[in-house]
Amino acid sequence: MTKYDFELKKKVVMAYFNGEGGKYVLAKKYGITSPCNVLKWINNFKKFGDQGLIHPENKKTYSFEKKLSVVELYLSGKFSYQELALQEGRNMELHYAYLLHN
Repeated sequence: MTKYDFELKKKVVMAYFNGEGGKYVLAKKYGITSPCNVLKWINNFKKFGDQGLIHPENKKTYSFEKKLSVVELYLSGKFSYQELALQEGRNMELHYAYLLHN
C-alpha cells in the first residue's frame, strides 16, 4: 500500500497549480513528510497527467532485450520519450535513462 493515495496527491498538485503555495507550504499544509514528494508529484503530473500520480501495484522487471527495443524505438524518432513511457509503463522511465546514458 502506498503512503499517499491518488486523491491526496491530486489535491496537492491542484493546490500548487491554483497558486496556493510552493512545495514547502503545501507539504506542511497537507502533512506530507518531504517537500520533495510534492515536487515529484508536480513533475509526474506535468509529464503524465493523472497517470503520473498513480502508484503501480506490481513492479515489473524487463529483459535487456525489451529495454533495448524501447530505446531503439525512441532513437528512431517515431515516438517521444513521454509517449514511450506511457505506452510501455512509467516504470521503464529509469531504464530508458540508463540505456541512453550508458
